[in-house]
Amino acid sequence: MEFRQLQYVLQIAEEKNFSRAADKLHIAQPSLSQQLSKLEKEIGVLLFQRTTNSVEMTHAGEVFVERAQKILDSMEQLRKEMSDISQTKAGKVTIGTMPITGSHILPHVVPQFHHRYPDIDFVLTEEPSTSMLIKMTAQGKIDLCLLSLPIQEESLSYEPIIEEEIFLAVPKEHRLYKHYVDHGEPIDLAAVQDEAFISLKRGQGFRQITLDLCRESGFEPKVVFESSNIETVQSLVASGMGIAFVPSLIATAPRSEFVPAYIPLRNRPSRTLVLAYRTGRYMSKAAEAFMETLKDTVAVQFSDRVRAVLHHNHL
Repeated sequence: MEFRQLQYVLQIAEEKNFSRAADKLHIAQPSLSQQLSKLEKEIGVLLFQRTTNSVEMTHAGEVFVERAQKILDSMEQLRKEMSDISQTKAGKVTIGTMPITGSHILPHVVPQFHHRYPDIDFVLTEEPSTSMLIKMTAQGKIDLCLLSLPIQEESLSYEPIIEEEIFLAVPKEHRLYKHYVDHGEPIDLAAVQDEAFISLKRGQGFRQITLDLCRESGFEPKVVFESSNIETVQSLVASGMGIAFVPSLIATAPRSEFVPAYIPLRNRPSRTLVLAYRTGRYMSKAAEAFMETLKDTVAVQFSDRVRAVLHHNHL
């Protein structure tokens, strides 16, 4: 059994197609099939059922893939540990994030990180699906992942980064905004149960926060528009198509001429952004350096966000 054969099996399992797996591995498809057959003959079990249109793992294949993933991950951890011992200022860190969160935080963090550690390679992986990011982190494909709580995956641990308040975004001519300007009082969510909501699409973490906030107040939100882009959500709100929940980091960084107004909520809901990583997995010096830089930068750049939101309302 050869190390590269483990890689081949994992790629076939991921792609469920020999041609695509061969392309990703940069080898010819006949060579890949030959290596798999050689491995199956050596271990005495069939790892994949091949048909004309599909490739499916056998039970033995599922066990093999699980063990092979652990072996490859252990090898990667060993490589990082040896690299850290030999050169503590160099290395590589892979960060996972959703586009919405990353676009508002990482532009402040990455320049600082490169300034502090110019010889550390920074790799960014963006995924629109929270579940995919969690899966990639749990598998060791990502060193650190920027997510919001809760995280249900038991194999992950996390470090809190920032607690950010959640505001209600409404059109500037909305009755609730006029009331807020006149009285300066946060609103109760019960006041918006009959409103049309604009939300992010399913699979994105903040979509679930929207549902949870409304359900905690005793109603289901009437979602009339969905988008994968928070800027689109804000623009639709500003144009009068509905209302939406927006976290403070994003509320203070509008990128469109269509800017809604923001109202604080009476119970001051918030979300906690964290850096997640796999429990028990060796954390490289490069990953530790990025975590430290992120915490320092967030503390400086975003400490006054809530006040900035409220000030922006009255401009």
